[in-house]
Amino acid sequence: MHKHRPLVKPMVFVTTSGYIVSVMGPYMGDGKNNDANIMTHIIKRNIEKITDWLQEDDILIVDRGFRDSLDLLNELGIKSEMPSFLGRGEKQHSVEESNTTRLVTKLRWIVESINGRIKFFRYLDKVLPTNQVPHIRDYVHIACSLINRYFKPMNIGDPEADELLGAKMLFLSKQINELKNKVENDGLDKRSYKWSKIDSTDFDIEFPRLNEEELRNLTLGTYQLKMAKSYTEEHFDSEGKYEVLVSAEDQCLLSAKIQSRHISAKCYQLWISFNECVVLGWYCKCKIGSRVVGMCSHIASVIWYLGFGRYTDKQFRINNWGQYLLDAKNIPEPEEIDASDDEATVTEE
Repeated sequence: MHKHRPLVKPMVFVTTSGYIVSVMGPYMGDGKNNDANIMTHIIKRNIEKITDWLQEDDILIVDRGFRDSLDLLNELGIKSEMPSFLGRGEKQHSVEESNTTRLVTKLRWIVESINGRIKFFRYLDKVLPTNQVPHIRDYVHIACSLINRYFKPMNIGDPEADELLGAKMLFLSKQINELKNKVENDGLDKRSYKWSKIDSTDFDIEFPRLNEEELRNLTLGTYQLKMAKSYTEEHFDSEGKYEVLVSAEDQCLLSAKIQSRHISAKCYQLWISFNECVVLGWYCKCKIGSRVVGMCSHIASVIWYLGFGRYTDKQFRINNWGQYLLDAKNIPEPEEIDASDDEATVTEE
């Protein structure tokens, strides 16, 4: 059950409301029992008569591990939606790919949340001894039954508001990223383009002040806003300055380079266009930075700080945790002794 030491893998089917429909398996956790092979086995063996309760034109939301089983699902008339893959040699998803991927992840978060609920039971959150393998299936079934019966539904929002949000995301998924086109066509990412460095403490550009609801309307989710604070603290330098670049030609266009949290030597450049009332557009050079259905965490962190965070009482600073640790490379250089000093200390006879 442990993610980093998989011994067995149960296959969990859930609805968009978080109700656990079925738990099949558990399957072995070796390389031959990947998600695609498990799905193929379930359908071809018709386990729990799955072909009876999966109807034609049903939609399965899956992750990238199910890629090799999509053809089989299509043969049964079952539609599937999956996040996009980067092609060979590509560094960024297209606008369309990024938008459709966001639509998928907006729905698929429910699966990860259910997995988290299953691991709420401490016994299933640990590495289990092999003598417990015969009982794992029963334990998981009991846990899932308790979740269905006693836990709150995952989706308890306003149905009308959810429908409006879905319509908004579908509309945005068909739009283009105009700022991305401007960056590429006008060479905003070239060194020859002129930018002016400014610090947020003397930020005299009329960036719109936003509240938390307005921020959620831009990000279309809460995850990016949760990450914004840590990205913001990382962007402050040792002198407590939050540096951004403002276009010399357009005072309503700014740029910044945000440190990647996955690769220490990588920074992603981003651009944001705005006026005194609203944020108009955004683009980042990270893998999913071209989407207009929400935004990546790098862009969200800059918008969050300039539009909201800098007006709060919170003091942002970088914690130098290294000051509490020793570094073995800090070895003092041996002192060089001048030969003339040695001669001076010799007693003359």
